[in-house]
Amino acid sequence: MDSLLRSFNRKKIVDPSTLTSTELNRCLSIFDLTVLGIGSTLGAGIYVLAGDVARHDTGPSIVLSFLIAGIASILSGLCYGEFGARVPKAGSAYVYSYVTIGELCAFVIGWNLLLEYVIGTSSVARAWSSYFDSLFDGAIKNFTISTIGEMHASGIAEYPDVLSVLVVLILTTVLVVGIKKTSWFNTLFTGINLFVILFIICVGAFYARPKNWSSSFMPYGMSGVMAGAASCFYAFVGFDVIATTGEEARNPSRAIPISIVLSLGK
Repeated sequence: MDSLLRSFNRKKIVDPSTLTSTELNRCLSIFDLTVLGIGSTLGAGIYVLAGDVARHDTGPSIVLSFLIAGIASILSGLCYGEFGARVPKAGSAYVYSYVTIGELCAFVIGWNLLLEYVIGTSSVARAWSSYFDSLFDGAIKNFTISTIGEMHASGIAEYPDVLSVLVVLILTTVLVVGIKKTSWFNTLFTGINLFVILFIICVGAFYARPKNWSSSFMPYGMSGVMAGAASCFYAFVGFDVIATTGEEARNPSRAIPISIVLSLGK
């Protein structure tokens, strides 16, 4: 029993002399890591989640929810930055918990990370597919249902979303090509993403209603703001992907903390 408990608490020993040695290509700069973090956080959380939370939980006070979620994310990001500077290894929270807490905790966190990335990737791909299909008035959905059929089961999609699967396969192919090519691809689409968001902000400013910032600013009360903040935190999830590049950054001890703070401060 004692031996089993010791194995659960066994920690990974990192040799300081080999802390920065790696077989991977160290080619990512602070700019590359920052864009990677921004690209990972700008997605379904901004385009889909914001409207849903504002409608059901917060109303116009969603700005407070995003502010609270942003502060929580910055504090979390500083923790990741500290660990990334001290243990510049690939693996993110799995490696950090393995080094500091023990093997059992690292095992649980490792599987949680896998679940997080699977759910995050699939939800973004599903949201992208839904928006793309809406441009064609649901033609892809109707064709799929008429050809393959519907799935009448709770907890899963109404129909097999082939388009979202194709999106995941394309992104997987880009990742397999190499980290530098992936960085260029990510920089391109992050630039397009930022342009779209700035365009929405500029156009939406002309449709803003100042009266919503008075009596109806917080229609669901402070409880709605906090509930919205819990959901809006998802919009900031993704900065931790920077920590997974500990063996591909040129100067990880400096680049990881700086890029995490910059990506969250966008």
